[in-house]
Amino acid sequence: MWRWLRDRRFTGYKFRREHPVGKYFLDFFCEEARLSIELDGFQHGHPVRRVYDTERTKFLDTLGIKELRFWNSQLRRERQAVRDSIFNALQQRAPHPLPAYTRPGIVGADKSLGEARPHPSPLPRGEGEVAARV
Repeated sequence: MWRWLRDRRFTGYKFRREHPVGKYFLDFFCEEARLSIELDGFQHGHPVRRVYDTERTKFLDTLGIKELRFWNSQLRRERQAVRDSIFNALQQRAPHPLPAYTRPGIVGADKSLGEARPHPSPLPRGEGEVAARV
């Protein structure tokens, strides 16, 4: 999961790994969306651990942090569903506009107007360097 989330790879959202909040450490945390993502292994199925996780979720809720929990096995079997859940939670809590090229339409068209836009002509050699210095 860290490969998806690190370096703003997941639609531009900044995530931190093992982020401390109170006495807890969040597996993955996005400050902008106040979203915590937890990956749970088999130990989270034990009754004592369930009580601990419930208390933790309530604490995070008082701080306005939404928590998404996924089982490790779910991540392996249903990668796209996990990605969709994360994306939907991020969009609900702190939407980033999607880039124009992801919207439906004609290739090379201005997505906001539905019109084709001209491609910029390449600069003659050396002119780009002068413009960059100005």
